[in-house]
Amino acid sequence: MDRRKFVKTAGIAGLAGTAGLITACGNQSGTADCGDGSTARSEETFEWKMVTTWPRDFPGLGTGANYLAQIIGEMSGGRLTVKVYGGGELVPPFEVFDAVQRGTAEMGHGGAYYWKGKIPASAFFSGVPFAMTASELNGWYYYGGGMELYHEIYKPFGIIAYPIGNSGTQMGGWFNKEINSVDDLKGLKMRIPGFGGEVLKRIGGTPVNIPGAELFTALQNGTIDATEWVGPMNDLAFGLFRAAKYYYYPGWHEPGTALEATINAEAFNALPPDLQSIVVIACKAANMDMFAHFEARNGESLEKLLDEHAVELRPFPDDVLAELKGASLAVLEDQAAADEMSGKVWTSMKAYMEQVRPWTEIGSQYFVNRR
Repeated sequence: MDRRKFVKTAGIAGLAGTAGLITACGNQSGTADCGDGSTARSEETFEWKMVTTWPRDFPGLGTGANYLAQIIGEMSGGRLTVKVYGGGELVPPFEVFDAVQRGTAEMGHGGAYYWKGKIPASAFFSGVPFAMTASELNGWYYYGGGMELYHEIYKPFGIIAYPIGNSGTQMGGWFNKEINSVDDLKGLKMRIPGFGGEVLKRIGGTPVNIPGAELFTALQNGTIDATEWVGPMNDLAFGLFRAAKYYYYPGWHEPGTALEATINAEAFNALPPDLQSIVVIACKAANMDMFAHFEARNGESLEKLLDEHAVELRPFPDDVLAELKGASLAVLEDQAAADEMSGKVWTSMKAYMEQVRPWTEIGSQYFVNRR
């Protein structure tokens, strides 16, 4: 067994051992003490379906869903199995939330900002323009009150959500014309979801929300003028370089985009406590794994785009970024004022960013700018 496989297997085994501490009698020990000297553990098996917003086996996103399902099965010793369906195989990509809510599938895998028409505050739990990086966002989720707010906004819909991945800072998108000023964005039809789309609209563009699998065709046939997607790994896989000339950075709209698992609350509550813990711990492991995958593959994919496909890499001009930043703040403040839950979430995020950014600036940011 090679070292990487051994470490991965050992890590999953360790997580499984931790999760298994919570048992059928509610005792946090290796076996359940039921008070009469006996031990008990539910051996009932469960079969779940996971619907996703991504094409099956798509790098990073689709494979992240596969990984989550795999480790749930392994950590549970086969007592909980999860079958993964790519976008459109069981339900259309943008119907994942509804499918989980009504119980068509027990679990979904997607991006929270896809549901902002149903839950306005959901967009804060994916990508927020000019806000937090992946590491900052994870700190807010796990230790800054973000997870509690996440559960609060989905609870009325009978859904429990957990972060299960992060793309890191994304790219700014693919364009068939140069962006030299904010005027070049006016009238532009661009695929860009969430708050990024609201910002584009604020400065005179037209946001379009279409599933990832349709991006290449839409860009090629002129349905849209530009698109953002994720980053080099996914953009290379979709062949977007064949449909657009200019590749802009940075991804101002999604500086650290979280992906989510949506879980039907009734199905989750039907699991014994140890399997519930396994699902929660598996989501946390998948969150780390996806971020590492993107970090490892984006660099080599960018090299291929530049060296093998002659992509023209361009930074957004500083004045364009300044305009986008101002419009972003206005959009976020307006959303917070219009919706009570959005206001609660944005207040929490702002307080956390104020506390964490001084450390980011003298820590990782200062180092990266000088290495």
